[in-house]
Amino acid sequence: MKPTLLLFASLTLMTLNTNAADLPAPPDAAKKPYEVKAPFGATRSDEYYWLRDDKRKNPEMLAYLNAENAYVDAYMAPLKPLQDKLYEEIVARIKQDDASVPYRERGYWYYSRFETGQDYPVHARRKDGSGVDVASILKANEAGDFAGEEVLLDVNALAKGHDYYSVANYEVTQDNGVLAYANDTNGRRQYTIHFRNLATGETYPEQIKGVSGDLVWADDNKTLLYLENDPETLLGKRVKAHVLGTPVASDRLLYEEPDDSYYVGIARSRDDKYIMIHSGSTVSAEVRYAPAADPVDFKVLAPRERDDEYDADHHDGRWVIRTNSGGATNFRIVTAPSGSTSRGDWKDWVAHRDDVFIEGFELFDGYTAIGERSQGLERVRVLKDDGSEEYVKADEPAYSMGLDVNAEPDTDWLRYSYTSMTTPPTTYELNTKTGERRQLKQQPVLGYDPSKYATERVWATARDGTKIPVSLVYKKGFEKNGQAAMLQYAYGSYGNSMDPGFSLTNVSLLDRGMVYALAHIRGGQEMGRKWYDDGKLFNKKNTFTDFIDVTDFLVKEGYAAKDRVAAYGGSAGGLLMGAISNMAPDRYRVILSQVPFVDVVTTMLDPTIPLTTNEYDEWGNPEQKEYYDYMLSYSPYDNLKAQAYPAMFVGTGLWDSQVQYWEPAKYVARMRDLDTGKEPVLFRTNMDAGHGGKSGRFRKYRELSEMYAFLLDQLGVEGKATAAN
Repeated sequence: MKPTLLLFASLTLMTLNTNAADLPAPPDAAKKPYEVKAPFGATRSDEYYWLRDDKRKNPEMLAYLNAENAYVDAYMAPLKPLQDKLYEEIVARIKQDDASVPYRERGYWYYSRFETGQDYPVHARRKDGSGVDVASILKANEAGDFAGEEVLLDVNALAKGHDYYSVANYEVTQDNGVLAYANDTNGRRQYTIHFRNLATGETYPEQIKGVSGDLVWADDNKTLLYLENDPETLLGKRVKAHVLGTPVASDRLLYEEPDDSYYVGIARSRDDKYIMIHSGSTVSAEVRYAPAADPVDFKVLAPRERDDEYDADHHDGRWVIRTNSGGATNFRIVTAPSGSTSRGDWKDWVAHRDDVFIEGFELFDGYTAIGERSQGLERVRVLKDDGSEEYVKADEPAYSMGLDVNAEPDTDWLRYSYTSMTTPPTTYELNTKTGERRQLKQQPVLGYDPSKYATERVWATARDGTKIPVSLVYKKGFEKNGQAAMLQYAYGSYGNSMDPGFSLTNVSLLDRGMVYALAHIRGGQEMGRKWYDDGKLFNKKNTFTDFIDVTDFLVKEGYAAKDRVAAYGGSAGGLLMGAISNMAPDRYRVILSQVPFVDVVTTMLDPTIPLTTNEYDEWGNPEQKEYYDYMLSYSPYDNLKAQAYPAMFVGTGLWDSQVQYWEPAKYVARMRDLDTGKEPVLFRTNMDAGHGGKSGRFRKYRELSEMYAFLLDQLGVEGKATAAN
């Protein structure tokens, strides 16, 4: 019998959970009077402000978070078999002893690999030589033959004894002899740099704490440039140079960013001649550079100007610069001579186009690869030095394509990545001279057959007439009859584009007859820079209404039953979830919200909170009344009211430095006071994790399985996956 998506004869939803009478009452946080004041005199009452504790030690606060976790445990206990089943399904798709595609740099092939049952990667390399190439290394790793391998970092060994552990980055000196790596042991993204001699295995005694993950070695193979974070705001602030064997306290200050609204990063140029410091805000940028042989005196490539963003790289004796200056809202590419310090030196190379957004570029000997967007999809254009050009081809209507690791410029082979909602991540190489394409590797997904799934791209009309692209995926056999359950996901902030890629975990939803929809709403850059501008500052509400309008469109078109729609978002996407649940609670049966940014005004009024000052040009500065009023009109915490809310699963991390734990904690507490409905609201805090959740490749699937078990239960989706067609 052909499977259908009508899982219950009645559209009245029945959950799998036990009777609510069997559960303890939800936690009830104490109310304590507190006024939040704006500089121009406006005040707001925040009865749950006391839940904020920057040191994470307040016993009353911790007791409340633990009580919420206990409530989640009690509510989810009957769903534990489903949660375990989901986890088993997801993990069963993972090839546990998998390895990345190796890339060559300075005589070595670098890659990472996992061992069966291990949570963390092993970072390794092999020396280049006769018979050593991508194919031979992949074959050796597949066979478990690690002869000739040099282990750089066994993260499993490093992580022992830590509830959370992450290596943000590692860099090897130009002579291949010393490794520096940055690790984090609580999820707060405040890293410590360690050094290791790769010839002897010796770990050097010095450690540099309170830094970002940016690491760049100078040409002398003993001087490391790093970025020191401000201890209060946690933002990268000072570029310093450490010389191996000298006291960290004597490290030389090379640059200090004076403006707290700018992020700072450091990197080497493509040709290795320069070390660059990039300072960038939402609407402006500035690049400094100094010789990698003596990185002391940094010159400004072009002084920062408001509404002029640019980034740059150096190769073949010239600067190549991507910029939106001169009205190039979708960016253009210009060139400048080495030693340039003025925009007056810039010469047009790749012109601006209204219908094509230039995202980035990679410089090679003889050609340049340009990452672009048009019609909401990514593409890669190869521009050759003789003036000819070609586009890398795609085979599906909705996909994600981008430049992969191309560590060396002297090659005819361009490496790029490709994925879609039905195609696992795949790494290709394209010969830019002959046109030959070869697949280096596709992520193995055990038991998965892409031919049994379908993806499509549709366009929903927003209330102001704007066409919103939507990427969809479902199992073949799906009938567009208005009976299916659907999960709709979006982000919609910071110009971050959410591209249609493969999800290892969503297969479990598709196999149960669900539809997964990715809404490319305004606030990202899927449709170009204007798409971003139309979803920030005083246009922010477009992000929320776009999402709601996409839901209405998909329901009207029969992709989902109107009472079986779920919504999912995280971080700024959690702001989206908070806004839509206030604005249109009747459209959604269940909301999944992870590390949600829901207390917009209070957070943005406090410049001591990490990231606040960097984001004035994203949300607005509420110290100015016009921004204050607009932000207040949509801030989820401030717009909670007496109405029936959907079922919700809200998650956070105690040590999150991006969205502080107290935002969702206050949000859930106030919602419980005002919610007139009877749907469950669950609030899970990871007590040893930060913004990205728990560390390790398997632990995160435990978390997701719990959330998805809640989702399936609330949507009335059977726990058992359908048989293959």
